Amino acid sequence: MKRRKDDLDRLTEKLLKRDPSLKEEFEKADQAWDIAFQIYDLRKKSGLTQTQLAKLVRTRQANISRIESADYTGYTLKTLEKVTKALKARLEVKIVPASL
Repeated sequence: MKRRKDDLDRLTEKLLKRDPSLKEEFEKADQAWDIAFQIYDLRKKSGLTQTQLAKLVRTRQANISRIESADYTGYTLKTLEKVTKALKARLEVKIVPASL
């Protein structure tokens, strides 16, 4: 079933028409949200708190909180690998051609 456009969708389209250079920023933000929500969901399904996951990863709870924040993009591939391993998951990185 196709989702109906909401006010945010319409505002996004309007902003992109005015300033096409925002597209890259929107895509970066979308990726950050996606990573944050995936880690959050996996942690919750694993029944772990941020503190427990931090101990498994050998970091601090504040770092896990930061990774789960949708506006954070400062993580490294190594950090994501540690987190996904602790969550008994697999990290996949995919590079795709840019839209023409």
